[in-house]
Amino acid sequence: MKTLDIYEELKSNSYPGRGIVIGKSKDGKSAVTAYFIMGRSVNSRNRVFTETSDGIKTEAADPSKLTDPHLIIYSPVRVLGNKTIVTNGDQTDTIYELMDKQQTFEQSLRNREYEDDCPNYTPRISGIMHVENGTYNYAMSILKSADGNPDCCERFTFTYTNPVAGYGHFIHTYMGDGNPLPSFEGEPKKVTIPNDIDEFTNGLWNSLNEDNKVSLFVRYIDIESGNTVSRIVNKYTK
Repeated sequence: MKTLDIYEELKSNSYPGRGIVIGKSKDGKSAVTAYFIMGRSVNSRNRVFTETSDGIKTEAADPSKLTDPHLIIYSPVRVLGNKTIVTNGDQTDTIYELMDKQQTFEQSLRNREYEDDCPNYTPRISGIMHVENGTYNYAMSILKSADGNPDCCERFTFTYTNPVAGYGHFIHTYMGDGNPLPSFEGEPKKVTIPNDIDEFTNGLWNSLNEDNKVSLFVRYIDIESGNTVSRIVNKYTK
């Protein structure tokens, strides 16, 4: 698979929507993830990421401007033991609750589908990172309509065992701007991952479209110790 420069990939797409990157730092020491959100409407732009006891959540930057919390207020990141869950919607809670009951990542998503935002039918994208005793693997999932036909939900899961240092995979909701918005196509894109969290955070944030970007979360997890370092960038403030 062709390796892409994640920054150039973002610069070339004014509206990738929401996106997840998961991979391993170039020195092989860190499990890495990033999640960003974008928005075209006042309602979807009116958001910030805030920390919680086990991850992050979205909140209204200005509660007086919140017109519809459906699909925009959720917990994108939650930690379950040695697993980090990253998604673009409330399926984070579904994965957390069902994996806590010993279901697999793929099984936990069986009762979920794409979002009910006709005519876009936005894909649900999800990722799971497993770091334990110096080992690391991850998986990514996309649930999408059949080329805009809501009668069929297409389900794809991609797993990566012992990921290669310096590389990761990028999946996002939309191929670009449009009406309706065109859903992501194909398997997650192979991208490069640097060692430094601030370099990665700044590079991602500065590459996202200035008008549409809303919030960004980045986390590096030390594969040996499990210690985490995180960054949050919000365009709007509470």
